Amino acid sequence: MFDIRAIRENPEAFRAAWNRKKPELGNVVDDIHAHDAALRTAVTDKQEAEKLRNETSKLIGRAKASGDEAEFERLRKIVADAKDTIEVAGEQEEAARKLLDDLLYGLPNIPLAEVPEGQDEDSNVEQHKWEPEERPCKLKNPKDHADLGEALGMMDFETAAKMSGARFVLLKGKLARFERALAAFMLDVQTEEHGYTECSPPLLVKDQALVGTGQLPKFEEDLFSGIFGVKPIDVFAEGKVRTFHYILSILESLKNVGEAISESSIEDAMKRVDARDYVPVSKHDDKSYYDSFKRLSKLRLEPFWGANIDWTFSKWKDVTEQLVASDSVEAKSIPQSERSWLIPTAEVPLTNIVRDSIMEPGELPKRFTAHTPCFRSEAGSAGRDTKGMIRLHQFNKVEMVSIVANEEEGLAELERMTECAEAILKKLDLPFRRMLLCAGDMGAGARKTYDLEVWLPSQDTYREISSCSYCGDYQARRMSARYRPEAGAKPEFVHTLNGSGLAVGRTLVAILENYQNEDGSITVPEALRGYMGGLKVISA
Repeated sequence: MFDIRAIRENPEAFRAAWNRKKPELGNVVDDIHAHDAALRTAVTDKQEAEKLRNETSKLIGRAKASGDEAEFERLRKIVADAKDTIEVAGEQEEAARKLLDDLLYGLPNIPLAEVPEGQDEDSNVEQHKWEPEERPCKLKNPKDHADLGEALGMMDFETAAKMSGARFVLLKGKLARFERALAAFMLDVQTEEHGYTECSPPLLVKDQALVGTGQLPKFEEDLFSGIFGVKPIDVFAEGKVRTFHYILSILESLKNVGEAISESSIEDAMKRVDARDYVPVSKHDDKSYYDSFKRLSKLRLEPFWGANIDWTFSKWKDVTEQLVASDSVEAKSIPQSERSWLIPTAEVPLTNIVRDSIMEPGELPKRFTAHTPCFRSEAGSAGRDTKGMIRLHQFNKVEMVSIVANEEEGLAELERMTECAEAILKKLDLPFRRMLLCAGDMGAGARKTYDLEVWLPSQDTYREISSCSYCGDYQARRMSARYRPEAGAKPEFVHTLNGSGLAVGRTLVAILENYQNEDGSITVPEALRGYMGGLKVISA
Protein backbone atom coordinates (compact mmCIF):
# COMPACT_ATOMS: atom_id res chain seq x y z
CA MET A 1 0.00 0.00 0.00
CA PHE A 2 0.92 3.63 -0.21
CA ASP A 3 0.55 6.79 1.85
CA ILE A 4 -2.45 8.44 0.18
CA ARG A 5 -1.32 11.83 1.48
CA ALA A 6 1.96 11.44 -0.38
CA ILE A 7 0.07 10.71 -3.59
CA ARG A 8 -2.13 13.77 -3.06
CA GLU A 9 0.89 16.00 -2.49
CA ASN A 10 3.16 14.54 -5.20
CA PRO A 11 0.90 13.09 -7.91
CA GLU A 12 3.34 13.67 -10.77
CA ALA A 13 6.17 11.92 -8.93
CA PHE A 14 3.99 8.82 -8.54
CA ARG A 15 2.77 9.09 -12.13
CA ALA A 16 6.36 9.15 -13.42
CA ALA A 17 7.46 6.30 -11.12
CA TRP A 18 4.62 3.98 -12.16
CA ASN A 19 5.27 4.81 -15.82
CA ARG A 20 8.81 3.54 -15.25
CA LYS A 21 7.34 0.20 -14.14
CA LYS A 22 5.00 0.00 -17.11
CA PRO A 23 4.20 2.60 -19.79
CA GLU A 24 0.86 4.36 -19.16
CA LEU A 25 0.50 2.76 -15.70
CA GLY A 26 0.95 6.23 -14.23
CA ASN A 27 -2.49 7.19 -15.54
CA VAL A 28 -3.84 5.32 -12.54
CA VAL A 29 -3.05 8.46 -10.51
CA ASP A 30 -6.16 10.06 -12.02
CA ASP A 31 -8.32 7.15 -10.83
CA ILE A 32 -6.76 7.34 -7.39
CA HIS A 33 -7.58 11.05 -7.17
CA ALA A 34 -11.18 10.41 -8.27
CA HIS A 35 -11.79 7.65 -5.70
CA ASP A 36 -9.99 9.60 -2.99
CA ALA A 37 -12.09 12.71 -3.70
CA ALA A 38 -15.30 10.65 -3.62
CA LEU A 39 -14.24 9.09 -0.33
CA ARG A 40 -13.42 12.42 1.30
CA THR A 41 -16.68 13.97 0.08
CA ALA A 42 -18.69 11.04 1.47
CA VAL A 43 -16.87 11.22 4.81
CA THR A 44 -17.48 14.98 5.05
CA ASP A 45 -21.18 14.62 4.14
CA LYS A 46 -21.61 11.88 6.70
CA GLN A 47 -19.84 13.82 9.46
CA GLU A 48 -21.82 16.99 8.78
CA ALA A 49 -25.09 15.04 8.77
CA GLU A 50 -24.15 13.33 12.04
CA LYS A 51 -23.35 16.70 13.59
CA LEU A 52 -26.68 18.13 12.38
CA ARG A 53 -28.58 15.09 13.67
CA ASN A 54 -26.94 15.29 17.11
CA GLU A 55 -27.45 19.02 17.49
CA THR A 56 -31.06 18.91 16.28
CA SER A 57 -31.92 15.90 18.45
CA LYS A 58 -31.14 17.98 21.53
CA LEU A 59 -33.67 20.63 20.41
CA ILE A 60 -36.49 18.16 19.75
CA GLY A 61 -37.06 17.50 23.44
CA ARG A 62 -37.30 21.19 24.19
CA ALA A 63 -39.82 21.76 21.39
CA LYS A 64 -41.91 18.86 22.61
CA ALA A 65 -41.83 20.11 26.19
CA SER A 66 -42.85 23.62 25.15
CA GLY A 67 -45.82 22.27 23.17
CA ASP A 68 -44.61 23.74 19.90
CA GLU A 69 -45.80 20.96 17.60
CA ALA A 70 -44.85 22.79 14.40
CA GLU A 71 -41.28 23.26 15.60
CA PHE A 72 -41.23 19.66 16.84
CA GLU A 73 -42.28 18.32 13.43
CA ARG A 74 -39.80 20.59 11.64
CA LEU A 75 -36.93 19.38 13.80
CA ARG A 76 -37.99 15.75 13.52
CA LYS A 77 -37.94 16.02 9.71
CA ILE A 78 -34.45 17.51 9.86
CA VAL A 79 -33.28 14.55 11.94
CA ALA A 80 -34.98 12.08 9.59
CA ASP A 81 -33.37 13.71 6.56
CA ALA A 82 -30.01 13.70 8.32
CA LYS A 83 -30.35 9.97 9.02
CA ASP A 84 -31.05 9.37 5.32
CA THR A 85 -27.99 11.41 4.41
CA ILE A 86 -25.87 9.49 6.92
CA GLU A 87 -27.03 6.19 5.43
CA VAL A 88 -26.44 7.24 1.82
CA ALA A 89 -23.11 8.89 2.61
CA GLY A 90 -22.06 5.81 4.57
CA GLU A 91 -22.77 3.60 1.58
CA GLN A 92 -20.87 5.98 -0.69
CA GLU A 93 -17.97 6.08 1.75
CA GLU A 94 -17.72 2.29 1.89
CA ALA A 95 -17.98 1.93 -1.90
CA ALA A 96 -15.35 4.62 -2.53
CA ARG A 97 -13.02 3.17 0.10
CA LYS A 98 -13.29 -0.30 -1.45
CA LEU A 99 -12.56 1.06 -4.94
CA LEU A 100 -9.58 3.00 -3.64
CA ASP A 101 -8.19 0.09 -1.59
CA ASP A 102 -8.65 -2.38 -4.46
CA LEU A 103 -6.74 -0.02 -6.72
CA LEU A 104 -3.90 0.69 -4.29
CA TYR A 105 -3.47 -2.95 -3.25
CA GLY A 106 -2.99 -3.96 -6.89
CA LEU A 107 -0.28 -1.42 -7.73
CA PRO A 108 3.47 -2.17 -7.77
CA ASN A 109 6.07 -0.50 -5.59
CA ILE A 110 7.95 2.63 -6.63
CA PRO A 111 11.44 1.99 -8.12
CA LEU A 112 14.36 3.88 -6.61
CA ALA A 113 15.93 6.59 -8.77
CA GLU A 114 19.13 4.53 -9.15
CA VAL A 115 17.25 1.64 -10.77
CA PRO A 116 17.91 1.50 -14.56
CA GLU A 117 15.19 2.36 -17.06
CA GLY A 118 13.74 -0.49 -19.12
CA GLN A 119 10.95 -3.04 -19.36
CA ASP A 120 12.69 -6.44 -19.65
CA GLU A 121 15.89 -8.35 -18.99
CA ASP A 122 17.61 -6.73 -21.95
CA SER A 123 17.85 -3.51 -19.93
CA ASN A 124 19.30 -5.11 -16.79
CA VAL A 125 22.83 -3.93 -15.94
CA GLU A 126 25.68 -6.28 -15.06
CA GLN A 127 27.42 -5.27 -11.82
CA HIS A 128 30.22 -7.82 -11.74
CA LYS A 129 31.21 -11.38 -12.61
CA TRP A 130 32.93 -13.93 -10.41
CA GLU A 131 35.03 -16.86 -11.62
CA PRO A 132 36.75 -19.61 -9.64
CA GLU A 133 40.45 -20.03 -10.19
CA GLU A 134 39.60 -22.90 -12.49
CA ARG A 135 36.18 -23.76 -13.91
CA PRO A 136 35.11 -27.27 -12.87
CA CYS A 137 33.66 -28.20 -16.27
CA LYS A 138 36.24 -28.67 -19.00
CA LEU A 139 34.14 -30.68 -21.48
CA LYS A 140 33.76 -29.38 -25.01
CA ASN A 141 30.19 -30.67 -25.33
CA PRO A 142 28.65 -30.56 -21.85
CA LYS A 143 25.37 -32.36 -21.31
CA ASP A 144 22.12 -30.92 -20.02
CA HIS A 145 21.37 -31.57 -16.34
CA ALA A 146 18.21 -33.51 -17.20
CA ASP A 147 20.12 -35.86 -19.49
CA LEU A 148 22.77 -36.35 -16.82
CA GLY A 149 20.26 -37.04 -14.05
CA GLU A 150 18.19 -39.45 -16.11
CA ALA A 151 21.30 -41.34 -17.27
CA LEU A 152 22.30 -41.76 -13.61
CA GLY A 153 18.83 -43.20 -12.94
CA MET A 154 18.30 -40.67 -10.16
CA MET A 155 16.16 -37.99 -11.86
CA ASP A 156 12.75 -39.19 -13.05
CA PHE A 157 10.38 -36.79 -14.81
CA GLU A 158 8.15 -39.47 -16.33
CA THR A 159 7.14 -41.06 -13.03
CA ALA A 160 6.60 -37.62 -11.48
CA ALA A 161 4.32 -36.70 -14.40
CA LYS A 162 2.22 -39.83 -13.82
CA MET A 163 1.44 -38.74 -10.28
CA SER A 164 1.43 -34.96 -10.58
CA GLY A 165 1.56 -33.84 -14.22
CA ALA A 166 4.13 -31.72 -16.04
CA ARG A 167 6.79 -29.62 -14.28
CA PHE A 168 7.47 -32.03 -11.42
CA VAL A 169 10.49 -34.24 -10.74
CA LEU A 170 11.25 -37.32 -8.67
CA LEU A 171 14.81 -37.40 -7.32
CA LYS A 172 16.12 -40.73 -6.06
CA GLY A 173 19.16 -42.20 -4.38
CA LYS A 174 22.27 -40.05 -4.23
CA LEU A 175 20.65 -37.09 -6.00
CA ALA A 176 17.87 -37.00 -3.39
CA ARG A 177 20.54 -36.99 -0.67
CA PHE A 178 22.48 -34.37 -2.65
CA GLU A 179 19.48 -32.05 -2.65
CA ARG A 180 19.14 -32.50 1.11
CA ALA A 181 22.87 -31.89 1.56
CA LEU A 182 22.68 -28.66 -0.41
CA ALA A 183 19.86 -27.31 1.75
CA ALA A 184 21.68 -28.21 4.97
CA PHE A 185 24.89 -26.61 3.68
CA MET A 186 23.08 -23.39 2.75
CA LEU A 187 21.30 -23.18 6.09
CA ASP A 188 24.54 -23.75 8.00
CA VAL A 189 26.30 -20.96 6.11
CA GLN A 190 23.42 -18.48 6.48
CA THR A 191 22.93 -19.18 10.21
CA GLU A 192 26.45 -19.86 11.47
CA GLU A 193 28.39 -17.43 9.27
CA HIS A 194 25.85 -14.74 8.39
CA GLY A 195 23.75 -14.51 11.55
CA TYR A 196 20.30 -15.45 10.21
CA THR A 197 17.84 -17.13 12.57
CA GLU A 198 16.64 -20.46 11.19
CA CYS A 199 12.87 -20.97 11.10
CA SER A 200 10.58 -23.82 10.17
CA PRO A 201 7.43 -21.96 9.06
CA PRO A 202 3.98 -23.17 7.94
CA LEU A 203 3.66 -24.05 4.26
CA LEU A 204 -0.06 -23.19 4.23
CA VAL A 205 -1.03 -19.58 4.90
CA LYS A 206 -4.16 -17.44 4.98
CA ASP A 207 -4.92 -14.89 2.30
CA GLN A 208 -3.94 -12.01 4.63
CA ALA A 209 -0.36 -13.29 4.70
CA LEU A 210 -0.13 -13.14 0.90
CA VAL A 211 -1.78 -9.73 0.80
CA GLY A 212 0.88 -8.58 3.26
CA THR A 213 3.80 -9.60 1.06
CA GLY A 214 2.07 -8.51 -2.16
CA GLN A 215 1.18 -11.74 -3.96
CA LEU A 216 -2.52 -11.07 -3.43
CA PRO A 217 -4.76 -9.76 -4.80
CA LYS A 218 -2.85 -9.08 -8.04
CA PHE A 219 -1.11 -12.42 -8.64
CA GLU A 220 -3.66 -15.02 -7.58
CA GLU A 221 -3.19 -17.00 -10.81
CA ASP A 222 0.44 -17.71 -9.85
CA LEU A 223 -0.58 -19.47 -6.63
CA PHE A 224 -1.98 -22.81 -5.53
CA SER A 225 -4.89 -22.75 -3.09
CA GLY A 226 -7.78 -24.80 -1.78
CA ILE A 227 -9.62 -25.89 1.33
CA PHE A 228 -8.97 -29.60 0.85
CA GLY A 229 -7.18 -31.22 3.75
CA VAL A 230 -7.86 -28.17 5.91
CA LYS A 231 -11.63 -27.84 5.81
CA PRO A 232 -13.44 -30.63 3.91
CA ILE A 233 -15.43 -29.39 0.92
CA ASP A 234 -18.68 -30.86 2.23
CA VAL A 235 -18.25 -28.99 5.52
CA PHE A 236 -17.73 -25.77 3.61
CA ALA A 237 -20.75 -26.54 1.43
CA GLU A 238 -22.87 -27.17 4.53
CA GLY A 239 -21.67 -23.90 6.02
CA LYS A 240 -22.55 -22.05 2.82
CA VAL A 241 -26.04 -23.57 2.79
CA ARG A 242 -26.56 -22.45 6.40
CA THR A 243 -25.37 -18.94 5.49
CA PHE A 244 -27.70 -18.73 2.49
CA HIS A 245 -30.70 -19.85 4.55
CA TYR A 246 -29.86 -17.22 7.16
CA ILE A 247 -29.61 -14.51 4.49
CA LEU A 248 -32.91 -15.63 2.99
CA SER A 249 -34.56 -15.26 6.41
CA ILE A 250 -33.09 -11.77 6.82
CA LEU A 251 -34.49 -10.74 3.44
CA GLU A 252 -37.85 -12.27 4.29
CA SER A 253 -37.92 -10.24 7.51
CA LEU A 254 -37.18 -7.04 5.58
CA LYS A 255 -39.88 -7.93 3.09
CA ASN A 256 -42.44 -8.52 5.84
CA VAL A 257 -41.87 -5.17 7.52
CA GLY A 258 -41.58 -3.31 4.21
CA GLU A 259 -38.04 -1.99 4.75
CA ALA A 260 -35.53 -1.21 2.00
CA ILE A 261 -32.22 -3.07 1.90
CA SER A 262 -29.53 -1.02 3.67
CA GLU A 263 -26.82 -1.52 6.24
CA SER A 264 -28.99 -0.31 9.11
CA SER A 265 -32.09 -2.29 8.04
CA ILE A 266 -30.00 -5.46 7.72
CA GLU A 267 -28.59 -4.92 11.22
CA ASP A 268 -32.15 -4.47 12.54
CA ALA A 269 -33.27 -7.64 10.74
CA MET A 270 -30.34 -9.54 12.27
CA LYS A 271 -31.74 -8.64 15.68
CA ARG A 272 -35.07 -10.16 14.69
CA VAL A 273 -33.60 -13.29 13.06
CA ASP A 274 -31.50 -15.27 15.53
CA ALA A 275 -28.34 -16.52 13.79
CA ARG A 276 -28.06 -19.35 16.33
CA ASP A 277 -30.94 -21.05 14.57
CA TYR A 278 -28.69 -21.42 11.51
CA VAL A 279 -25.32 -22.42 12.96
CA PRO A 280 -24.47 -25.92 14.19
CA VAL A 281 -25.45 -26.61 17.81
CA SER A 282 -21.81 -27.36 18.57
CA LYS A 283 -20.96 -23.74 17.62
CA HIS A 284 -23.61 -21.99 19.76
CA ASP A 285 -21.06 -21.10 22.44
CA ASP A 286 -18.29 -20.31 19.96
CA LYS A 287 -18.44 -16.50 19.83
CA SER A 288 -15.74 -16.26 17.19
CA TYR A 289 -17.62 -18.62 14.85
CA TYR A 290 -20.95 -16.96 15.60
CA ASP A 291 -19.62 -13.45 14.93
CA SER A 292 -17.84 -14.59 11.76
CA PHE A 293 -21.05 -16.25 10.50
CA LYS A 294 -23.01 -13.01 10.94
CA ARG A 295 -20.24 -10.85 9.47
CA LEU A 296 -19.91 -12.99 6.33
CA SER A 297 -23.69 -13.03 5.89
CA LYS A 298 -23.78 -9.25 6.08
CA LEU A 299 -20.92 -8.94 3.61
CA ARG A 300 -22.76 -11.13 1.10
CA LEU A 301 -25.66 -8.68 1.18
CA GLU A 302 -23.57 -5.54 0.62
CA PRO A 303 -23.89 -5.61 -3.20
CA PHE A 304 -27.69 -5.56 -2.81
CA TRP A 305 -27.98 -2.38 -0.73
CA GLY A 306 -30.63 -0.24 -2.38
CA ALA A 307 -31.88 -3.08 -4.61
CA ASN A 308 -35.58 -3.99 -4.88
CA ILE A 309 -36.44 -6.27 -1.95
CA ASP A 310 -38.84 -8.51 -3.88
CA TRP A 311 -36.33 -9.07 -6.70
CA THR A 312 -33.47 -9.69 -4.23
CA PHE A 313 -35.51 -12.14 -2.15
CA SER A 314 -36.50 -14.05 -5.30
CA LYS A 315 -32.89 -14.24 -6.51
CA TRP A 316 -31.55 -15.49 -3.17
CA LYS A 317 -34.33 -18.04 -2.92
CA ASP A 318 -33.45 -19.45 -6.36
CA VAL A 319 -29.74 -19.56 -5.57
CA THR A 320 -30.31 -21.21 -2.20
CA GLU A 321 -32.52 -23.89 -3.74
CA GLN A 322 -29.93 -24.57 -6.43
CA LEU A 323 -27.19 -24.84 -3.82
CA VAL A 324 -29.18 -27.29 -1.72
CA ALA A 325 -29.89 -29.37 -4.82
CA SER A 326 -26.24 -29.46 -5.93
CA ASP A 327 -23.92 -32.24 -4.79
CA SER A 328 -20.96 -29.99 -4.03
CA VAL A 329 -19.58 -26.49 -4.18
CA GLU A 330 -17.01 -25.79 -6.88
CA ALA A 331 -13.62 -24.72 -5.53
CA LYS A 332 -13.56 -21.67 -7.79
CA SER A 333 -16.54 -20.24 -5.90
CA ILE A 334 -14.72 -20.31 -2.59
CA PRO A 335 -13.72 -16.79 -1.53
CA GLN A 336 -10.04 -16.02 -0.90
CA SER A 337 -10.71 -15.62 2.81
CA GLU A 338 -11.97 -19.21 3.05
CA ARG A 339 -8.95 -20.76 1.32
CA SER A 340 -5.55 -21.85 2.48
CA TRP A 341 -2.64 -21.13 0.16
CA LEU A 342 0.56 -23.04 -0.49
CA ILE A 343 3.48 -20.65 -0.13
CA PRO A 344 5.21 -19.58 -3.37
CA THR A 345 8.30 -18.77 -1.29
CA ALA A 346 9.25 -18.72 2.40
CA GLU A 347 9.36 -14.93 2.03
CA VAL A 348 5.64 -15.04 2.82
CA PRO A 349 5.68 -16.66 6.28
CA LEU A 350 9.08 -15.22 7.27
CA THR A 351 8.06 -11.63 6.51
CA ASN A 352 4.70 -12.13 8.24
CA ILE A 353 6.51 -12.96 11.48
CA VAL A 354 6.42 -9.20 12.20
CA ARG A 355 2.83 -8.71 11.03
CA ASP A 356 0.63 -6.56 13.30
CA SER A 357 3.50 -5.85 15.67
CA ILE A 358 5.49 -2.91 17.03
CA MET A 359 9.18 -3.57 17.60
CA GLU A 360 10.91 -1.71 20.36
CA PRO A 361 14.29 0.09 20.11
CA GLY A 362 17.17 -2.37 19.78
CA GLU A 363 15.14 -5.16 18.20
CA LEU A 364 16.19 -4.35 14.63
CA PRO A 365 17.58 -5.63 12.38
CA LYS A 366 15.86 -9.02 12.37
CA ARG A 367 17.16 -11.68 9.99
CA PHE A 368 15.32 -14.95 9.28
CA THR A 369 16.06 -17.92 7.03
CA ALA A 370 14.19 -21.10 6.17
CA HIS A 371 14.41 -24.09 3.84
CA THR A 372 10.97 -24.92 2.44
CA PRO A 373 9.25 -26.35 -0.59
CA CYS A 374 7.79 -23.60 -2.78
CA PHE A 375 4.72 -23.95 -4.99
CA ARG A 376 4.02 -21.89 -8.12
CA SER A 377 1.59 -22.35 -10.98
CA GLU A 378 4.07 -20.77 -13.44
CA ALA A 379 1.15 -19.00 -15.14
CA GLY A 380 2.34 -17.36 -18.33
CA SER A 381 5.36 -19.67 -18.65
CA ALA A 382 3.91 -22.03 -21.25
CA GLY A 383 6.66 -23.23 -23.58
CA ARG A 384 9.49 -21.89 -21.40
CA ASP A 385 12.01 -24.28 -19.80
CA THR A 386 9.73 -27.26 -20.34
CA LYS A 387 12.63 -29.69 -19.96
CA GLY A 388 14.41 -30.32 -16.70
CA MET A 389 14.36 -28.67 -13.28
CA ILE A 390 14.72 -24.99 -14.15
CA ARG A 391 11.01 -24.18 -13.89
CA LEU A 392 8.95 -26.51 -11.68
CA HIS A 393 5.61 -26.22 -9.90
CA GLN A 394 7.27 -27.49 -6.71
CA PHE A 395 10.86 -26.75 -5.75
CA ASN A 396 13.01 -26.24 -2.68
CA LYS A 397 14.63 -22.99 -1.68
CA VAL A 398 16.52 -21.45 1.21
CA GLU A 399 15.06 -17.99 1.74
CA MET A 400 16.47 -14.99 3.60
CA VAL A 401 14.33 -12.15 5.03
CA SER A 402 15.55 -9.02 6.79
CA ILE A 403 13.58 -6.42 8.74
CA VAL A 404 15.28 -3.03 9.15
CA ALA A 405 14.36 0.48 10.22
CA ASN A 406 14.69 2.73 7.17
CA GLU A 407 15.90 3.19 3.61
CA GLU A 408 19.54 3.83 4.53
CA GLU A 409 19.69 0.61 6.53
CA GLY A 410 17.67 -1.18 3.85
CA LEU A 411 20.07 -0.39 1.03
CA ALA A 412 23.07 -1.42 3.15
CA GLU A 413 21.24 -4.63 4.06
CA LEU A 414 20.56 -5.33 0.38
CA GLU A 415 24.29 -5.33 -0.31
CA ARG A 416 24.89 -7.58 2.70
CA MET A 417 22.10 -10.00 1.77
CA THR A 418 23.29 -10.28 -1.82
CA GLU A 419 26.81 -11.02 -0.61
CA CYS A 420 25.38 -13.73 1.67
CA ALA A 421 23.83 -15.37 -1.40
CA GLU A 422 27.03 -14.92 -3.42
CA ALA A 423 29.00 -16.64 -0.65
CA ILE A 424 27.23 -19.93 -1.36
CA LEU A 425 28.17 -19.80 -5.04
CA LYS A 426 31.77 -18.94 -4.20
CA LYS A 427 32.07 -21.82 -1.73
CA LEU A 428 30.78 -24.14 -4.47
CA ASP A 429 33.14 -22.65 -7.11
CA LEU A 430 30.23 -21.87 -9.43
CA PRO A 431 30.78 -19.01 -11.93
CA PHE A 432 28.14 -16.27 -11.60
CA ARG A 433 27.34 -12.65 -12.26
CA ARG A 434 25.34 -10.01 -10.39
CA MET A 435 22.69 -8.06 -12.34
CA LEU A 436 20.90 -4.87 -11.30
CA LEU A 437 17.36 -5.22 -12.61
CA CYS A 438 15.68 -2.45 -14.55
CA ALA A 439 12.41 -0.90 -13.35
CA GLY A 440 10.12 -3.00 -15.55
CA ASP A 441 11.82 -6.34 -14.80
CA MET A 442 11.64 -6.10 -11.00
CA GLY A 443 8.98 -7.87 -8.97
CA ALA A 444 5.92 -5.86 -7.98
CA GLY A 445 7.01 -5.39 -4.36
CA ALA A 446 10.62 -4.33 -4.99
CA ARG A 447 12.23 -0.90 -5.03
CA LYS A 448 15.63 -2.30 -6.01
CA THR A 449 16.64 -5.84 -6.98
CA TYR A 450 19.85 -7.73 -7.66
CA ASP A 451 19.67 -11.04 -9.51
CA LEU A 452 22.48 -13.58 -9.25
CA GLU A 453 22.86 -15.66 -12.39
CA VAL A 454 24.89 -18.89 -12.43
CA TRP A 455 26.73 -20.26 -15.45
CA LEU A 456 25.11 -23.29 -17.13
CA PRO A 457 27.55 -24.92 -19.58
CA SER A 458 24.90 -26.77 -21.60
CA GLN A 459 23.09 -23.51 -22.36
CA ASP A 460 26.30 -21.49 -22.69
CA THR A 461 24.70 -18.71 -20.67
CA TYR A 462 23.91 -17.44 -17.18
CA ARG A 463 20.56 -18.29 -15.53
CA GLU A 464 18.94 -16.78 -12.44
CA ILE A 465 19.64 -18.61 -9.20
CA SER A 466 18.88 -15.89 -6.64
CA SER A 467 16.94 -12.65 -6.47
CA CYS A 468 17.53 -10.20 -3.60
CA SER A 469 15.15 -7.27 -3.19
CA TYR A 470 14.73 -4.18 -1.05
CA CYS A 471 11.00 -3.43 -0.63
CA GLY A 472 11.00 -0.25 1.46
CA ASP A 473 7.86 0.02 3.61
CA TYR A 474 5.61 -1.42 0.87
CA GLN A 475 5.03 -4.74 2.66
CA ALA A 476 5.11 -3.23 6.14
CA ARG A 477 2.17 -0.93 5.33
CA ARG A 478 0.16 -3.93 4.11
CA MET A 479 1.06 -5.93 7.25
CA SER A 480 1.01 -3.08 9.79
CA ALA A 481 4.58 -3.91 10.87
CA ARG A 482 6.12 -1.03 12.81
CA TYR A 483 8.95 -0.09 15.17
CA ARG A 484 9.78 2.69 17.60
CA PRO A 485 12.94 4.65 16.70
CA GLU A 486 13.39 5.35 20.43
CA ALA A 487 11.56 4.62 23.66
CA GLY A 488 8.15 6.27 23.71
CA ALA A 489 8.41 7.49 20.12
CA LYS A 490 5.58 7.25 17.61
CA PRO A 491 5.78 3.92 15.71
CA GLU A 492 7.01 4.02 12.11
CA PHE A 493 6.76 1.38 9.41
CA VAL A 494 9.71 -1.01 9.12
CA HIS A 495 11.45 -1.73 5.83
CA THR A 496 11.71 -5.29 4.49
CA LEU A 497 14.04 -7.29 2.27
CA ASN A 498 13.99 -10.81 0.88
CA GLY A 499 16.34 -12.98 -1.13
CA SER A 500 17.19 -16.54 -2.12
CA GLY A 501 20.15 -18.05 -0.43
CA LEU A 502 19.81 -20.09 -2.75
CA ALA A 503 17.25 -21.89 -4.88
CA VAL A 504 18.21 -25.48 -4.03
CA GLY A 505 16.99 -27.11 -7.24
CA ARG A 506 18.73 -24.65 -9.52
CA THR A 507 21.93 -24.99 -7.50
CA LEU A 508 21.72 -28.75 -7.99
CA VAL A 509 21.25 -28.11 -11.73
CA ALA A 510 24.32 -25.86 -11.79
CA ILE A 511 26.48 -28.40 -9.96
CA LEU A 512 25.41 -31.26 -12.22
CA GLU A 513 26.36 -29.27 -15.30
CA ASN A 514 29.51 -27.61 -13.98
CA TYR A 515 30.90 -30.72 -12.23
CA GLN A 516 30.03 -33.34 -14.87
CA ASN A 517 32.66 -35.77 -16.04
CA GLU A 518 33.21 -37.45 -19.41
CA ASP A 519 31.64 -40.72 -18.20
CA GLY A 520 28.47 -38.95 -16.99
CA SER A 521 29.42 -39.06 -13.32
CA ILE A 522 29.30 -35.94 -11.13
CA THR A 523 32.15 -34.76 -8.93
CA VAL A 524 30.89 -33.65 -5.52
CA PRO A 525 32.18 -30.14 -4.66
CA GLU A 526 34.55 -30.21 -1.71
CA ALA A 527 32.29 -27.97 0.36
CA LEU A 528 29.53 -30.61 0.21
CA ARG A 529 31.48 -33.81 0.79
CA GLY A 530 31.03 -33.67 4.55
CA TYR A 531 27.26 -33.51 4.00
CA MET A 532 27.45 -36.53 1.65
CA GLY A 533 29.25 -38.85 4.06
CA GLY A 534 32.58 -38.23 2.34
CA LEU A 535 31.31 -39.17 -1.13
CA LYS A 536 33.48 -37.64 -3.86
CA VAL A 537 31.72 -38.79 -7.03
CA ILE A 538 28.05 -39.51 -7.85
CA SER A 539 27.85 -42.29 -10.41
CA ALA A 540 25.31 -44.81 -11.62
